[in-house]
Amino acid sequence: MDKKDQRFFAPCPRGLEALLVTELAGLGAQDVAAGFGGVAFAGDFTLCYRINLHSRIASRVLWRIGGGEYRDEEDVYQGALSFNWPDFFSVDRTIVVKMTAQKSPLKSLEFTTLRIKDAVCDRFREATGERPNVDIREPDVRIYAFLTSDTCTLYLDTSGDSLFKRGLRKQAGAAPLNENLAAGMLMLSGWQPGTPLFDPMCGSGTILMEAALMALNIAPGSRRSFGFMKLSNFDAVVWNKLRDTAIAAQQPVEPQAIYGRDLFGDSLRDAQVNLEAAGLSGVVQLKQGNVLEVPAPAESGTIVTNPPYGVRIGEQAELAEFYPKLGDWLKRKCAGWNAYILSADMLLPKLIRLSASKRTPLFNGALECRLFEYKVVAGSARK
Repeated sequence: MDKKDQRFFAPCPRGLEALLVTELAGLGAQDVAAGFGGVAFAGDFTLCYRINLHSRIASRVLWRIGGGEYRDEEDVYQGALSFNWPDFFSVDRTIVVKMTAQKSPLKSLEFTTLRIKDAVCDRFREATGERPNVDIREPDVRIYAFLTSDTCTLYLDTSGDSLFKRGLRKQAGAAPLNENLAAGMLMLSGWQPGTPLFDPMCGSGTILMEAALMALNIAPGSRRSFGFMKLSNFDAVVWNKLRDTAIAAQQPVEPQAIYGRDLFGDSLRDAQVNLEAAGLSGVVQLKQGNVLEVPAPAESGTIVTNPPYGVRIGEQAELAEFYPKLGDWLKRKCAGWNAYILSADMLLPKLIRLSASKRTPLFNGALECRLFEYKVVAGSARK
């Protein structure tokens, strides 16, 4: 396996592809090209390690090992059988095969997934007399297949657990926001460490923790393990040097102008537990309070927040009352601030009665949302 000029694909939350292009290029990726729900790029395995370590936006890094055309399940099986899988990982590694497809004519993707698994095991049995075991919960090696109408591409996952699992959070709220979406919201807001950041409905603190990691220049993957460590070409010397360099570049843990409020004490306790577990206690200033009553913590800054969406029956009426009050609070308490509010309610600008200067489409999982931008000045334009 040539270590240079490998091809990779990094999935990300939909709507953040352009941000990921910029981030990957900044980390040294070549031939960077945005696609649907992710970004393709080229580079060596040092780059692969670096992106897993530093990317705040990617969900994982998939190593493209090859592909070809197919007409039926047998073609997919033969294509997978053509790879010398023992070159990639040892037979004692557990595996799982996952598949996504767009416009595939095959009747059963589940059966096709099993045929890829059979091909991997058959190739191992032919080469070693043994076959790897399957572990769908915590596999050592994840194999991804992507089918179009006539091509099958195979990838090895170099990340393991999704990259938004920073290895930091201990408690999640009722409707947790994935860390990479929270990081993307912060980047889209234009917030810069050192300037005040305020989440008045912070829940378990995901946006606040991502801001703290940025402010202290902490690489999001510096405290976790990765799938590439289970592959045969893993270079521990290169990886340890990259991680040590990242850790040495961290800023001292000290209070930042990052503020969190929430109406519910149990949510704030979750946020505090998460910050303490991450070694970030004291970096973020937390207080309990009702968003409609609390003052802004500084004269100006950036608000980034993920309020309730009202996706359950009966909540729409409550939000129809809440959002106008939120608009009043922004105008009364937050003149001089720029506010970024994530919502699945496309009528938010009409309800909040402020003019949104920007609406950025984002997906929170499968839920289509918009990140609404409000530049709040004294006497803000009312709807």
